[in-house]
Amino acid sequence: MTPCDLRGGWTLESASGAMRAAMTFPGDVVSTLHDAALIPDPYAGQNEYDLRWICEEDWTVSRTFDLADPNVDLVISELDTVATVRVNGTAVLHAANAFRSYRVPLSTAAKVGANDIAITFHSPVVAGKALADAHPFDVPWSKNCPIPYGNFLRKPACDFGWDWNIALATSGIYGALHLEPSKAARIDRLAISQDHSDGVSVTVAVHTSHHDGPVTVTLGGQVVTANSAGGMCQVTIPVPDPQLWWPAGLGDQHLYDLKVTAGTATTTRRLGLRQMELVAEPDAAGLGFKIRVNGHDVFCKGANWIPADALPGRITDEKTRALLQSAVDANMNMVRVWGGGRYEPDSFYDACDELGLLVWQDFMFACNLYPSDPAYLAEVRAEVRDNVARMHHHACLALWCGDNELVGALTWYDVSINDRDRYLVNYDRLNRCIEDALRETDPAANWWPSSPSTGPLSFGDAWHDDSSGDMHFWSVWHEGRDFDHYRDVAPRFCSEFGFQSYPSMDIIRQFADPKDFNIAAPVMESHQKNEGGNARIAETMFRYFRFPVDFENFVYVSQVQQALAIKTAVTQWRGLKPHCMGTLVWQLNDTWPVCSWASLDYGGGWKVLHHLAQDFYAPVTVVVMPDGDDLVLRGVNDLREAARIDVTAYACAMDGTARVLGQGEGSIGDSAVELLRIKLADLGAQEMLSFGWTASDGSKGGDVFAPRPYKTYDLLPPHLTCHTEAKAGTHVLQITAQAMAFYVTAEASVPGRFDRNAVHLRPGHTATLTFTPADPGATPTFTLRDLHSATYNDLRTPDDRFLLSALQLS
Repeated sequence: MTPCDLRGGWTLESASGAMRAAMTFPGDVVSTLHDAALIPDPYAGQNEYDLRWICEEDWTVSRTFDLADPNVDLVISELDTVATVRVNGTAVLHAANAFRSYRVPLSTAAKVGANDIAITFHSPVVAGKALADAHPFDVPWSKNCPIPYGNFLRKPACDFGWDWNIALATSGIYGALHLEPSKAARIDRLAISQDHSDGVSVTVAVHTSHHDGPVTVTLGGQVVTANSAGGMCQVTIPVPDPQLWWPAGLGDQHLYDLKVTAGTATTTRRLGLRQMELVAEPDAAGLGFKIRVNGHDVFCKGANWIPADALPGRITDEKTRALLQSAVDANMNMVRVWGGGRYEPDSFYDACDELGLLVWQDFMFACNLYPSDPAYLAEVRAEVRDNVARMHHHACLALWCGDNELVGALTWYDVSINDRDRYLVNYDRLNRCIEDALRETDPAANWWPSSPSTGPLSFGDAWHDDSSGDMHFWSVWHEGRDFDHYRDVAPRFCSEFGFQSYPSMDIIRQFADPKDFNIAAPVMESHQKNEGGNARIAETMFRYFRFPVDFENFVYVSQVQQALAIKTAVTQWRGLKPHCMGTLVWQLNDTWPVCSWASLDYGGGWKVLHHLAQDFYAPVTVVVMPDGDDLVLRGVNDLREAARIDVTAYACAMDGTARVLGQGEGSIGDSAVELLRIKLADLGAQEMLSFGWTASDGSKGGDVFAPRPYKTYDLLPPHLTCHTEAKAGTHVLQITAQAMAFYVTAEASVPGRFDRNAVHLRPGHTATLTFTPADPGATPTFTLRDLHSATYNDLRTPDDRFLLSALQLS
C-alpha cells in the first residue's frame, strides 16, 4: 500500500450542528467558514469582534476512507491544537501541541473496507482555562492577548492576539495528513553534521524503522553504502573541492543534493556546506555578539519574521517565498523567526537556503509567563526534538534562541514582581529543558538563551544595556523619544527595534470605506492593536513634519516618518561596525491589514521603509553620524573584499542650488571608516547636507541628510512632471522637478512592484522608476506624492492642484 492522502473531502461541523461546510487541509476553521459564506470577512471593518465566538466552541471534521489492510499509521503534523482523533468511534490520539508531529498506529481501530475518521478541535479557550485553573500558582498570560489562557497551550501565541495581530485563535491542520503502512521500511530521521577542520566532510546518521540491511547515501556524485543494524547506521563522506554556501551578498548559495535509500524508503535533503558560528566573546565593551560564516564575520541586516497570515489556511508557499524574496531584494541577509509565531514549514527554510537568508530561529515562547510542570515540559521536549531534527541540516540556520522576552516578562506582572524567585526558577526550568532537548538532538547547534539577553545565566534588563549580547531597543516607539535617541545607544546586535506606520491606501481600502478614512474612526482604531499607537504616530508627526493635508497624505507621511526613524537607527549602528554586528528591524511582514511596524504591507507590497532599506542596507554605502558640532560621513563595507570609497559633500538649498563642502576618501575593510567631517555651522538655516559617493566595486550612491526636522525647512513647490511609457510588460515613469522634492513616491492602482521609490529629486535631474504589475495584462494609473504636496495645502496654487490631479497618468 502506498501512502494515502487524507487532505481532501472533509466536512466541518460545529458542536451544535448549526454550521456545516466542506473543508480541505491545509486549512483552518475560520477561513473555511468564510470561504463557505457562513461568516463575513474577518479582516474587514470590525468583524473580528463578532467572530471570536468561533474559538470558544468545539468543531469536528469528518470523512471516510477505504482500506485493504488495516495495519496503517496516521501521520499528522501541525495539528492545531487540543484535538481528539477518532477512527470508527475509537479515540486514537489526544493531541495538545500544534508544533509536534504524530505517528498513530490505527490497527486496533481500523478495519478492511470503509472507515470513519473524525477530528474534534476543542476550544483553546476552554482547554487553556482548565489547565490554568488546575495549576498550583498563578501564571498570567501576555498583556498583548485579548483572548486568555494561551500560555498554557503549545499553540502560536499570536493566535490569541498581539499588538499587531487579529485575535481569533482558530484551529486546523497545516502539515502532513496521510496514512502509511505500519510495517513498511521508513527513514525516521537523518542526523547530519559537517566537519570543516580539514577540508569538508559530511556525516549522516540514518535512523530507520522496519529495515535492517543496506542503506545507500548519495552526496555530490559520491555513493556510500552502509549496513543498518538495530535501526541505525552512520556514514561519513568527504567532499572534494567543496563549493561553500554563503549568505546573500557574500557569495553563491550552492546546495548539494543528499539522497538516502533504505529498502523501499527514500528521502532527500539539500545541503549547503558552510561553517556557522555564533561568536559571543568578552571584549573591552562587554560581550560581543556576531555570526561568523566560513570564517567571515557577517554584519546581519534584516528583519523579524511573523506568520505570513493570521489565518494559516490562507498561507501558501508562493506567498511566503515572495515575502522572503522581498527581504533579499532590499539587501537583507537575515530573518528572525520570532517566538510568538510558528516553526515554519520545510518550504520556508528551503527558500532561505536558496536565497541566502540566514535564519535566527526562536523557540516558540514569547512575552508570557509559562508553566514548567512535568506534563508541560514533556510536550516542550517532544516539540524541540521534532523541530530540531527536521530543520537542523539547513544551511540558513544560524542559531536557536530559547525565547522572546521571557526574562522581561518577569517584570510585567504583579505576581512575578512580588515573588521573583518562584517565577525565575520556573522560567529557568523551562529554558534548561529547551536547551537540553536541543543539545540532545543537535549537539553542534548554536544556542542563545533568550532575546534580548546579555548572555547565558544573565537575567537583567537587555532593553537598556547595550554593552553585551543582543538588545531590543524600544525607547523611541514605546517611550516616545526622538529619533536621535537611537544614536544614544551602541548595541552589539539589535535584534528588535521599530516604528509604526499606516498600511498603504490600497490595503486600507480592503477593510475600510471612505467614511472611515480618519485615524480616530472606530474601524481604523480596530486595525491599530498597539495601545496609543495612532496617537503616537500623530504626535511624532507634529515633531518632524508639517501636518498632512488629508487622510491619504497622512498615510503617506506616516510611512515616510517610519522610514526616517528606522534609517536613523540602521545607519548609526552600521557606522559602529564592528562594535555592532547586526540590526533586525521589527518587523518584515504583516499577518493581516493593520497599522504596524512592518516594512511590507499585508500581501507583500513595499512600504516606503522597504524601499529605503534597499539603500541603507546596501553592501557598500556611506552613512551620516552627527558628532557634537560635526556631521561625520563614514564608509561601510559588508563585502568580503576591501572597497575604496570616494565621497563629495554639498550644502543643498531648497531651490536645488548646491555648493561643495568637502571631499573624502578611504579604504574600507571590516570596520567602518571616517571619510569626511563637516561642520554643522557650514550649513545655512535652509540648507541640508547632500552627498554622492562612488566605490571601487562599481557601486555608487548618494543621499540627503536634514540636520533639523523637515517642518523647519520652507519646502518649495517642486512642480513635478511625469512621463510614463509601457515597455515589455513594465511601466517606466520618468519624473522631474523644478525644486528639491523629497520622498517622491509613486503609487499604482494595481498590485505590483516598483524597482525603486521614495526618492529625493533635484531640479535638472530625472528619476526613472519602473513598475512591474503582478498581472502582466493590468493597465495601472499612477499617483505621485512628495513631502511638499503632502503637507503644504494652504500654499498650493491653482496650477499646483491641477498638476496633482493630472499626475494620475495611465
